[in-house]
Amino acid sequence: MESNDKKSRRDFVKASTVAAAAGATVIANPLYAAKNVHVGSNDELKVGLIGCGGRGSQAAINACNADSKVVIHAMADAFMDRIAKSERGLKGRLKDRYKVAEERKFTGWDCHEKMAASDVDVVLLCTPPHFRPMQMEAAVKAGKHIFCEKPVAVDPVGVRRVRKACEEAKKKKLNVVSGLCWRYDIRVNEVMKRIKDGAIGDIMSIQENYLTGTLWHRGDHPRWSDMEYQMRNWLYYTWLSGDLTAEQHIHSLDKGLWLMDDKPPKYVYGVGGRQVRTGKKWGNVYDHFACCYDWENGVKMHSYARQMKGCFNNVDDYVQGTKGSAKILSFMVESEGKVWKHKGRVPSMYDVEHQKLFEALRSGEPINNGGYMCDSTLMAIAGRHACYTGERIEFEQFANLDMDLSPENYDGEGLFREVAMPGSKWPSE
Repeated sequence: MESNDKKSRRDFVKASTVAAAAGATVIANPLYAAKNVHVGSNDELKVGLIGCGGRGSQAAINACNADSKVVIHAMADAFMDRIAKSERGLKGRLKDRYKVAEERKFTGWDCHEKMAASDVDVVLLCTPPHFRPMQMEAAVKAGKHIFCEKPVAVDPVGVRRVRKACEEAKKKKLNVVSGLCWRYDIRVNEVMKRIKDGAIGDIMSIQENYLTGTLWHRGDHPRWSDMEYQMRNWLYYTWLSGDLTAEQHIHSLDKGLWLMDDKPPKYVYGVGGRQVRTGKKWGNVYDHFACCYDWENGVKMHSYARQMKGCFNNVDDYVQGTKGSAKILSFMVESEGKVWKHKGRVPSMYDVEHQKLFEALRSGEPINNGGYMCDSTLMAIAGRHACYTGERIEFEQFANLDMDLSPENYDGEGLFREVAMPGSKWPSE
């Protein structure tokens, strides 16, 4: 845990940096008053994309698939070349529904503030997770509806900021839809309904597997600063991604939370490390985790995550009950000798989550996924911390820690914390 002196200094520097970047424009801008949150079924909806990588670009397409009156109106990213690359793809796919003028392409560390001060109705938050809390706060303050990719933060302080922003969004009747997309998959919802209706009896145990190959690395460039290098390769730095438990495995952990009626566990402990990705280019993240989550009612969830090539891969959820079992991503329930399996085509869950957002916006009956997206993020980063330190983590205590992994500013060198060593405190700064 950080000292109060250090935390105060960090908060002062961060506040000064944001104030200098955003200036009085944000504070005085009348667009920061909440807008009329209900629109008619035929009104055009202006969407702003924040974070123009592959996931963000696809989210923009999903948004347009979901509602014929949606247009992409503005784009924001730390780097202009990312906007340019995304623009080339979106123009080809979206044609005349791509309506981003040059003056609505926002760059820099404060690009989310510029987006919040624009005239968009909805923002898609698709940057590295570290930036999510500040983006959520700015979007809610400005009265924007929000699609928020997972995870929502990389540390407990960030989760609390997002939770508070989601509470404020409720007061303003703003929509907050999470990118925990399996919650919007028709097949998964049917499996979950059968489980909750008692098809497999009482849940006894859960196993969550996210065993996959490796992901991208964007290399290096002589013109990049260390900070820019880390930003462009954000997956491999805990302060930016939250590690693979948060950035990827959170989908599995969220289904475990869902199975337990969105009640978080009591404890988590586990093991993990770096066995393959050991070089400096891989930052300070681990490449494998194994955690046990304990609930007060005695249910245990064993979760396994790995990113290594040439290994056995499996992504599924195994639920054992007193009367049967289920495999959630196999869309299968087995009970008392009978097997049910979902058959038939279904719409893309990535389209459906945006469809539900726009339907709620137009109807004036808001959706707010803030509770479970914050708790799933906490599960992910608590599991990470249990493996980083070798400790058994008490969930509620961890949720209230003053752990903030943010750099003091974004203009200096990148923030490289040591690779965590179980048995030692992390972070040590």
